[in-house]
Amino acid sequence: MGIVAGLDSSPDFTRIVVCDTDTGAVLRQGYAPHPVETTEGGGRPSDVDPQAWLLSLGEAAGGGLLEGVQAIGVSAQQNALVPLDTQGNTVRPAMVGGDKRAQVAAADLVDALGGREAWAQAVGHVPQAAQPVTKLRWLNKTEPDAALRTAVLLQAHDWLVWQLLGRPMRRTTDRGGASGTGYWSAATGGYRPDLVELALGHQATLPEVLGPSEAAGTTPEGLLISAGTGETMAAAFGLGIGLGDAVVSLGASGSVMAVHPEALVDSSGMITSLADATGMHLPVVTTLNAVRTLRGAVELLGLPDLESLSELAMKSTPGSHGLVLLPYLEGERTPNLPHTAGTLAGLRRESMRPEHLARAAFEGMLCGLADALDVLRGRGVDVRRVFLLGAAAELPAVQAAAPALFGAQVVVPQPADYAALGAARQAAWALGVSQGTLDPQLPPVWQGAVAQILEPGEELAVGQAVRQQYVSVREQTHPGAFRA
Repeated sequence: MGIVAGLDSSPDFTRIVVCDTDTGAVLRQGYAPHPVETTEGGGRPSDVDPQAWLLSLGEAAGGGLLEGVQAIGVSAQQNALVPLDTQGNTVRPAMVGGDKRAQVAAADLVDALGGREAWAQAVGHVPQAAQPVTKLRWLNKTEPDAALRTAVLLQAHDWLVWQLLGRPMRRTTDRGGASGTGYWSAATGGYRPDLVELALGHQATLPEVLGPSEAAGTTPEGLLISAGTGETMAAAFGLGIGLGDAVVSLGASGSVMAVHPEALVDSSGMITSLADATGMHLPVVTTLNAVRTLRGAVELLGLPDLESLSELAMKSTPGSHGLVLLPYLEGERTPNLPHTAGTLAGLRRESMRPEHLARAAFEGMLCGLADALDVLRGRGVDVRRVFLLGAAAELPAVQAAAPALFGAQVVVPQPADYAALGAARQAAWALGVSQGTLDPQLPPVWQGAVAQILEPGEELAVGQAVRQQYVSVREQTHPGAFRA
C-alpha cells in the first residue's frame, strides 16, 4: 500500500485528502480557509495575491497530515491567470473568477479573430470573460505597463505545482487546465501562440503540457508531484465518470458536462470544449439560472429556505397544474438570450396556488438543465447516466422530478471533496507509472462514490410530457432560440 495526497485550492479554501493508492480510501483530511478578502459589497475580489493560496495550503497540511505521503496531486480553481515577469515574480495579483471587467475584452477578441466560428475552430470555444485569454486582452488594454512586463503565463494549479517543486526553470500544466485558457486547442493538443499575442500584444512563455499520468517533478525531499489540473477535471476524475456519464452541477448557475472521446466544435458558443484529466474530452454547457431560480421562488413565496420550497412543491403534481416557468431570471446563456427575462405561463384560477408555483420553479430549473443536456446529445454525446451535484441535489423535489425530466438514471453521490479526490487519484497514477506498477494509459481503479440511485421508472412518460410542455412555451416565447 502507498499513500498519496490530493489538494484542492478553491476560491475560498484548501482541502487535502490523504488516500490509500490501491483503493482510494481516505485516511486523513485537512482544511483551511483562504485569508479573508472581500469587496466592498461583500463578494469575492477579482484580484488575489497567490501567496494566500500557499498560506492556506500550509495551514491545511499542518499537524503532520502529509507524513508518509509519497506523491501529491494539485487541483485548483480554473480560469485564474497568474502573470509572471522574467524573474518569476507576479506582475500583479492573480486575476480570478468570472471577472466581469473583461466582458468588453471578450467581445473585442471575438471580432479581432473574425467571429465566433473562427474561435470555435481555433480552440473549441468562444471567449468568455472568465478565460485567461480574455483577461490578457483586458490587461493589455487597461494595464499596459503590467502587460509589457508579463513574460510567463500560469494558472492557479500550475503556479502551486511550480511552488511545491521549488520554482524550477521548467513550468508545466496539464491538458485539462490548458484547454480552458483560450489559447490551447483540445482538438489539436497544441497551443495557439498567435492568440496570446492577439490578446496580450506580445508573445509570452507558456507552460509545457503534460500527459495525464506524467509527473511534473520531484521535490528535493523525494516527493513526487503529478501534473495537476483544474477543479472541473479533478472532480470528474474523483467521481470516476466515463463514457455515457454526464454531470449536472446545481449552483446559483448550472453546468452540464459529459465524457466524450472527441473534442467538439460549436460556433454557437454554447459548448465549451475542454479536455479531461484522463486523455478524453469534457464538453461543457452552462446555464445562468439554476438554484438562483429556486431562491427567487423562496423570496416570492415568503418562505424561509429551499427545504420549505421543496416541501411545498411536493404538494403539487408533475406539470405544476399547467404552470410553466422559463427560468431566465438573469438572462440566459443556453440558449443565448443575455437580455431576456423569465416567463411564467399557464396561469389559470385553479393553478394560482403557492404549491404549483413552487413545483414550477423546480421543473423550470431542471428543464433548463435538460435543454443543456440536449445540446450535448444533439452533438452525438452519449448520456445514459447523470450525476447530480450540489446541495440542492438532496432536495426531495429535485430528486422526484430529475430522472423523468432528464430521461436517464440519476446518481446523487454522497457529499465529498471530489476535486481533492481526483487530484489524489492523479497522484496515485503518476506514482504507479514512476514505479512501473501502473499503465500510463490506464488510471488506477478506485472505489466508486457512495451514491443514491434514482430511476425514471413509470414516471418517464409523465416527465417527458412535462418537458414537452416546457419546450412548447419556450418556442412560443423565444422561437428558434436554439437554432440561432
